[in-house]
Amino acid sequence: MLADPRLIVGLDLPSIDEARAMVDRLADGVESYKVGLTLLARPGGVAFAHELRTRGKMVFQDWKLHDIGAQVESAARAVTEGGCDLLTVHAHPQVMRAAVKGRDVGGKGTKILGVTVLTSLSAADLVELGHADDAATLVERRVRQALDCGVDGVVSSPLEAARVREIARQAGRQDFLIVTPGVRPAGADVGDQRRVATPAEALNAGATHLVVARPVLVDPDPLMAAARIAAEMAHA
Repeated sequence: MLADPRLIVGLDLPSIDEARAMVDRLADGVESYKVGLTLLARPGGVAFAHELRTRGKMVFQDWKLHDIGAQVESAARAVTEGGCDLLTVHAHPQVMRAAVKGRDVGGKGTKILGVTVLTSLSAADLVELGHADDAATLVERRVRQALDCGVDGVVSSPLEAARVREIARQAGRQDFLIVTPGVRPAGADVGDQRRVATPAEALNAGATHLVVARPVLVDPDPLMAAARIAAEMAHA
């Protein structure tokens, strides 16, 4: 089965047992996983994330940390010391600076990602939240702040990936990660996402990693679903 480490399968399932069973079904067909708040908040959720790493998987702990600097710094240090490949925080300057500081003390190589604008938010949602800017403008500002704060990359929708890549290149950050949720194969149900693209479109726009959950998890044959996405990625 074709596997691609850039494909991150989001284990958006209600229990750790179901998530573990899905990982067993996917076997060597998937190398990278996202563990989100639903599982992390379960008893044993963090231990499950560590278990995946012992199985040789790349693990993305999607905490989306957002608190005062001291709390974020301590939390980022704790996650890093426990062992984690990717960790998300909200892309606010104080939060990002604190996360980088905590990670550097933890010293285990965790990469910090700033979440720019959630892919579930529409233009109307942003207005309701009090933002005068549209999503593209808000993402651009937060990407520049992320670069200034020294984080390793951002989470943004595939529709903004090209502009994020352009800004990162201008800043001399060719290594800047662009992790894109809201990726759906052609014809797939978009679920609760608003700003979506196909795997090929996201990669061609400049994304470095794709987060896919529903199209794999609900497929009768999740291994084949992941393989089809990996094949599309290989040809992008």
